[in-house]
Amino acid sequence: MEKKQLVFLHGYLSNKDAFAAQVKFFSRQFECFSFDLPGFEKNDYMPYPYALDDYIAFVREFMDKNRIVRPHVIAHSFGARIAVKAAAQDTTLFSSLVLTGAAGMKPRRTLAYRVKKLRFRVMKRFLPRERLEKYYSSDYRMLGEVMRQSFVKIVGEHLEKYAARVQNPTLLVYGEKDGETPLYMAKRYRKLISDSRLIVIKNAGHFCFAENPAAFNYPVREFLLANKE
Repeated sequence: MEKKQLVFLHGYLSNKDAFAAQVKFFSRQFECFSFDLPGFEKNDYMPYPYALDDYIAFVREFMDKNRIVRPHVIAHSFGARIAVKAAAQDTTLFSSLVLTGAAGMKPRRTLAYRVKKLRFRVMKRFLPRERLEKYYSSDYRMLGEVMRQSFVKIVGEHLEKYAARVQNPTLLVYGEKDGETPLYMAKRYRKLISDSRLIVIKNAGHFCFAENPAAFNYPVREFLLANKE
């Protein structure tokens, strides 16, 4: 019998190898596709600053070239942004979604953050760029100019309205100690996506699937096999 297809979408500043343990595990029962998204690792060329829609177009093109039809998707962090918006735009594109450490919800901001942002806006008018580096996130400082512009586009787009339009069966898997995409984001996704449920992996962080592969792989496999369409 022909295997169901399974696509992996990695996170920001990551690459396809992040899912190495999952590709090995799920290849027994699924035809797996894991690849580097534009701007990362071996696919580092980006002709202009990509927005989320450009990444969706890339994924769709990859699926067309490889004859991938209605696959399951396992997506981490930034990859989950792509999966959520793509699924909202085309309800027939995927079969089911596994979103782990999914980004895209509007973050809660503390008073200290708001003060820092206000100070940055004022100082930006008077100081040269190199003097402002400390105000940028560590992810942002690691990027080249084109990728920086892309990063700003991506993190500035919040996906609440798209999450509410997702119709696919969805499994949310988050690490209990995830500091990048905290559990309040998981609970928000759980509320917005009608056919979804949440699993929290104890004592794990943002890369819970790599930190504890067994705790991730087995319930995900059960979920995928239960959604065979």
